[in-house]
Amino acid sequence: MFIRMLKLPEETRARYDVSSLRCAVHAAAPCPVPVKEQMIAWWGPILHEYYAGTEGNCFVYTNSEDWLAHKGTVGRPILGEVHVCDEEGRELPPGEPGTLYFGNGPEFEYHADEAKTAASRDPWGHGWTTLGDVGHVDADGFLHLTDRRAYMIISGGVNIYPQEAENVLAVHPKVADVAVFGVPDAEMGEAVKAVVQPPSMDDAGPALEAELIAYCRDRLAHYKCPRSVDFRAELPRHPTGKLYKRLLKDEYWADDRPATA
Repeated sequence: MFIRMLKLPEETRARYDVSSLRCAVHAAAPCPVPVKEQMIAWWGPILHEYYAGTEGNCFVYTNSEDWLAHKGTVGRPILGEVHVCDEEGRELPPGEPGTLYFGNGPEFEYHADEAKTAASRDPWGHGWTTLGDVGHVDADGFLHLTDRRAYMIISGGVNIYPQEAENVLAVHPKVADVAVFGVPDAEMGEAVKAVVQPPSMDDAGPALEAELIAYCRDRLAHYKCPRSVDFRAELPRHPTGKLYKRLLKDEYWADDRPATA
């Protein structure tokens, strides 16, 4: 919704007096840094962000002032303590990304799913739990999310987190919505694919595909960028606004389509 409002014509946004706004809370999905910068510049330092889950094992929060000092953060834990771990269970130093576990928070179980419950616990017996996200903490203890572990793309043995490309493409003026994920690739195992909802399907086609790939490559390492772009009139989203990326990804893996034309 922030992105949609920022893409309104300048004269439309300037028409409204937002000085009475006192508080705006956002969560549930990562917010690209330039988007939040523009929203704070427009509305003032009234944005509050949190990271948590229905499981209730943690609650991480930041106000606008702390976010501006640690751009991209979702804050510091108010409930639970964060542990960033590698595959061997070693806690990683500040700046190193790894699986996020939380200790000293409420316990939870997934209803009638012992396997999923067991998978949410750290395998080293500390009693920590994870929501399946990857991230890092900075030197001041502020948490920065990388992506959901389930969305990680392994292409040619390299780990790619699609949230980076999504954040870049989301602010392109010809993108109304975007999802990036891995699709089958005979040579590399997986390839990076973007599915884009343009403002008008009249804009969809090879020219826009090339423009978006080039735009992404100007801002990210090429291997992190989509090799191909498909266009849809609408992307599947939950009523709360959360993208159903799994539904899109499953289509490509079920069909086993080639990653590129």
